[in-house]
Amino acid sequence: MNRVSVSNIKKMAYEDPLDGLSSLLNGIAVQKISHTPWKNFPYQPAVSVAIAHNEAAIFLKYFVTENAIRAVNSEINSAVWEDSCVEFFIHFNDDKGYYNFEFNCIGTPLVGFGKSRSERDWLAKEIVGTIQTESFISKLKKEQSVDWELSVAIPLSVFIHHSFSSLSGKEGRANFYKCGDQLPVPHFVAWNNIQSAEPNFHLPEFFGEIYFQ
Repeated sequence: MNRVSVSNIKKMAYEDPLDGLSSLLNGIAVQKISHTPWKNFPYQPAVSVAIAHNEAAIFLKYFVTENAIRAVNSEINSAVWEDSCVEFFIHFNDDKGYYNFEFNCIGTPLVGFGKSRSERDWLAKEIVGTIQTESFISKLKKEQSVDWELSVAIPLSVFIHHSFSSLSGKEGRANFYKCGDQLPVPHFVAWNNIQSAEPNFHLPEFFGEIYFQ
């Protein structure tokens, strides 16, 4: 089982610009998202993620290289999983439900909470809208592929089913994903491997371990 220890970057104030955060996260060790659990979907884009936190937020930076991108959904809580999409699911040990954070390559967010894929409550758009994102997309000149990066700041206030003053010392379960249901080559890639007959990221029993320093 994969385990990630999340660095505490206390010196970074949440109000700081995301471009400063993006540069800071370049120095955080990345987690490779490289499992392709379903044989009918073998395509594996190059994907990794850096994760950190402070007293106000969780920070993510995804690094992606894939053959093509799609960015159709621009409304909060729209079907971003159909686009070039990266995801972060997290379950805290004292709760039965888990949060799913999903973002397409232009930073459109979708956030839900619940016990399973069929039992999800979408968070209010006003709350999801407090998440900050910054994306950068570039076409590689010599190859038929696209590079993109996405930096994300998730305020602790978005975790509405908890009352966190700090995540320091807390443990839980989590998984990171890359998907693209409507891309020319659909794919489903996970950080911690999954065992199921069909593509399904909503299986918390296959989450890895996460610890916040």
